Amino acid sequence: MKVLYTPTIEEAQKALQRPSQQTEQQIEDTANILRQVREKGDQAIQFFNAKYDNSRQADFKIEKSQIQQAATQLDEPLKQAILKAYANIKKFHASQLSPKKKIITSAGIVCWQENKPIENVGLYIPGGTAPLFSTILMLGIPARLANCQRIVVCHPIKGNASMHPAVAFCLELLNITEVYNIGGAQAIAAMGYGTSSIKRVDKIFGPGNAYVTRAKQILQQNGVAIDMPAGPSEVLVITDESANPDFVASDLIAQAEHGPDSQVVFLTPSRTILKQTLAALKEQVEKLPRKEIAEKALLNSVAILVEDLPAAFKLSNFYAPEHLILAIDEAGQYSDKISNAGSVFLGHYSCESMGDYASGTNHTLPTFGFARSYSGVSTLSFCKQVTFQEITKKGIENLGDAVALMAEAEGLAGHKNAVDLRINNLKL
Repeated sequence: MKVLYTPTIEEAQKALQRPSQQTEQQIEDTANILRQVREKGDQAIQFFNAKYDNSRQADFKIEKSQIQQAATQLDEPLKQAILKAYANIKKFHASQLSPKKKIITSAGIVCWQENKPIENVGLYIPGGTAPLFSTILMLGIPARLANCQRIVVCHPIKGNASMHPAVAFCLELLNITEVYNIGGAQAIAAMGYGTSSIKRVDKIFGPGNAYVTRAKQILQQNGVAIDMPAGPSEVLVITDESANPDFVASDLIAQAEHGPDSQVVFLTPSRTILKQTLAALKEQVEKLPRKEIAEKALLNSVAILVEDLPAAFKLSNFYAPEHLILAIDEAGQYSDKISNAGSVFLGHYSCESMGDYASGTNHTLPTFGFARSYSGVSTLSFCKQVTFQEITKKGIENLGDAVALMAEAEGLAGHKNAVDLRINNLKL
């Protein structure tokens, strides 16, 4: 992990540059996968499934009976943990659906907005180095709350392995039955373009590697909506002298173990906390089962001794992290200092792991600096906001002349005529 001691703002910002997301070869390979799936459909998916996941089934649909059978293998303690997470996530995401509220903007004119579900959504659930069953909860729960008619899940299962029991249980819990054993960019292409076996969707959600991310970006340029631009996972931790170095080190490692391309950032004005945290980091990473992955991620990471907390917040807003942890006493008082972050964790006991699994907030968040302009997934991500208006005779009488005058000023005679006809009709 690179360490900088009270650098200038320019030096610190340079150190916070993220590693390149995609190589030219990855971009070319992803475009080729999408092109093949678009042209050859199921045949291309079978080829890429065999090439990348050693999966050679001719039919990649996972039947409901297979999901049910796998779910029975889940041990009771983990089942109860998932049910706790389910309840919290559902409670938080249900609160995001506000009731319809009609607004009288002027006499005779009523306007309102209604949430309409996106009918067909696709959820990508990675199956690489870890079975991310929590992502099924994070995407499936808001999709169900939004009343999406069709929910498609693509989840790769390598070789002849069975579906992980926790993945199966989460699918069962949400009654998601259209599930396909497809991974990587080919899964994104299948949902985006459609094949003879898979009907295309309207919007694609879910995290993934560089190939998945690139595939989503390409499809977005071709009329398929996506949740957000995303890349490797990341966390930024800001501390003061009250921080627990062991806690801070554990938060940095928790994010680093996601993948070798993850990035963690540590900012503190306390030289003592910096030194103690780096020592704790070195000690904890040695005990980690995914030590090799975490160590590679730490090579892309940086710790900075800043002048004070205002300097730390300035750098954090520049970096716009996916996850931001404030390991500070009375951390809530600093919320107004934060303008760019995907999800924020306040205080010494608010570890990012809680948000990843069960506190209630969503863990599908913008990375790579996109938190400057994008939000994380919410229930409204699965909805369209449709506006309505009802204008009575009185409404035309009160506002029609103003609209006609504005239309005339813009040179749009047809717009003016549509209003004038109604006004004249009322005069008759």
